[in-house]
Amino acid sequence: MNLKNYTRITLLFLLIFTVSCQSKKEKVVPKKNTNEKPNIVLIIADDVSWNDIEPYGHPNIKTPNLNKMAKAGMLFNQAFLTTSSCSPSRTSIISGLYPHNTDAEQLSWPLPEGKKTFVQQLKNAGYWTGLAGKYHMGEPAKDDFDELLEMQWKDAPIGLDRRLVGDGSGCDEWIKLLKDRPKGKPFFTWLASFDAHRPFYTGISDNPYGPKDVIIPPYMPKTDKVKEDFSLYYDEISRMDSYIGQVIAELDEQGVTENTLILFISDNGRAFPRDKTTLYDGGIKTPWIVKWPAKIKAGSVNNNLVSSADIASTFMSAAGLKPLEEFDGEDIMPLLLGGNKALHSEIYAEDHFHDFEDYTRAVRTQQFKYIKNYYPDLPNTPSADVLRDRTWKSMVEEHKKGNLNEAQMRCFEMPRPEEELFDVIADPNELNNLAQNKDYFDVLNNMRSRLETIRTSTKDYMPKQRTPDDFFRATGLPTKYRIRPRPSKAVYMQAQKEGKVLVNPDFKE
Repeated sequence: MNLKNYTRITLLFLLIFTVSCQSKKEKVVPKKNTNEKPNIVLIIADDVSWNDIEPYGHPNIKTPNLNKMAKAGMLFNQAFLTTSSCSPSRTSIISGLYPHNTDAEQLSWPLPEGKKTFVQQLKNAGYWTGLAGKYHMGEPAKDDFDELLEMQWKDAPIGLDRRLVGDGSGCDEWIKLLKDRPKGKPFFTWLASFDAHRPFYTGISDNPYGPKDVIIPPYMPKTDKVKEDFSLYYDEISRMDSYIGQVIAELDEQGVTENTLILFISDNGRAFPRDKTTLYDGGIKTPWIVKWPAKIKAGSVNNNLVSSADIASTFMSAAGLKPLEEFDGEDIMPLLLGGNKALHSEIYAEDHFHDFEDYTRAVRTQQFKYIKNYYPDLPNTPSADVLRDRTWKSMVEEHKKGNLNEAQMRCFEMPRPEEELFDVIADPNELNNLAQNKDYFDVLNNMRSRLETIRTSTKDYMPKQRTPDDFFRATGLPTKYRIRPRPSKAVYMQAQKEGKVLVNPDFKE
């Protein structure tokens, strides 16, 4: 055989081999028809602030999988939650309503029967629906999910500082849910982490963070205990990110990545003083990353205001359904598809009972934040799990020593100012209250008007009575009013009508 013929045969063999390999590859990962209904995956972090992940510029926390997701999709820089409390945030998301319209606005109040959810609508439209991880929305909404793999506790339901079955992340069954789903129909999954909820434990990471890695906001002191607390919080964020990587890999393995919409958010900000349960950005600003290769341009960044109340309408729209008229949020599909027309001129957020009584409202524009404290006699006490842990105990010690600066004293302040106004561009940590500054009189009036307009249009209201605290503010230990499972709003309202105060019959002094 001469060299010329040998070369031709060799090239023909290589061509056949290449076509064969390509054919096999296409059988494993088929090209999706983007006209089909998309699969939808919602991933919810627990108590993670927007700027504590790598895509938003944190220089030390390693979240490589969220980094890849942001580079492959769209990152929102001005995304906010309707509240900064666990269960009210989740019931607001699933119902598309502001918390005061859910009838589940207080911590651990169940979403009542009869409240429509986007999950229910997807299920009615032929989607298979599943949830794995943290649920926390009450019994009625469980029927919206075809499969519910709720995280389980090792101890009694009312125990303090409990540990979970599994590794403690709440993510153990995410992949099981995706693997076991029925094939051949679109699916929606609600994947809810317990990371980075307190309490924090040592030893969960092979490469733990240390004091040199932490970035502490100016409203907390830089003590050794605070640094240790932040380090352990970072460990949980990285553990959550590793599970997100497994989810993305599983979707790739199943060949459904192209037409699967993934949204990553947090339910509220980090569980630290002046963050979670407050309406500062540390409580209500959320990471918001969307990946949908079939529709969203990779590497996109959006600077428009969006609210977690928008999720229900947007998911229904993505599925080809008309959002429900009763939803309070907007359909932000135009933004996902590359549009840049603002859908919100402001966002609205609210704070209700979470371990401790409170009633606060906020309006935020691109530049300004206005907070109205309706119970200014009450201090801005962090959640009870924060009170029992390292950072708060350290702050109490520094407070006794007189070592806290003005910003770090805010959680101890009594009374609080009735009004707070911040220029969030010039003052991103919201330290300089401009409400009494005459130069901002017009801005203050404008923000007051925005607040009242939203309260009127959404039928927000003041409760007739305050709810007794579930914990002692000095210790974080339970009072007789803490009942688990917590009765519904309807039960509490009936008790008030009858002049009764609900208490835990098993409580011991």
